[in-house]
Amino acid sequence: VQLQASGGGLVQAGGSLRLSCSRSGRTSSRYVGWFRQTPGKEREFVATIKWTDRSTHYADAVKGRFTISRHSAENTVYLQMNSLKPEDTAVYYCAASRSGTITSQARNIDSYDYWGQGTLVTVSS
Repeated sequence: VQLQASGGGLVQAGGSLRLSCSRSGRTSSRYVGWFRQTPGKEREFVATIKWTDRSTHYADAVKGRFTISRHSAENTVYLQMNSLKPEDTAVYYCAASRSGTITSQARNIDSYDYWGQGTLVTVSS
């Protein structure tokens, strides 16, 4: 699986951005998700979507503000980020899980074997 992330940029607090993650390759993945990382901190879970039934999971910090979705024909996953806060500033990575990932492990970074390059999101106050 190859993943290509895009859509990052600079936005003021309260603004919106939409990240895109294009997926290619023949290996199936059960979940495609987003993680983020700031300098000196571990990479953390943001949101994920199950490819088959579009069920979603969110980190508490972004619930109600971020929406993850997928466009099957385009083989793309989107992360719509609204009401952005300075603490959302990070490098955002999209990732695809193994095909056998179960629901209880969907938020676990260790379930994700395939990673795209990061895209930087900067939210100014």
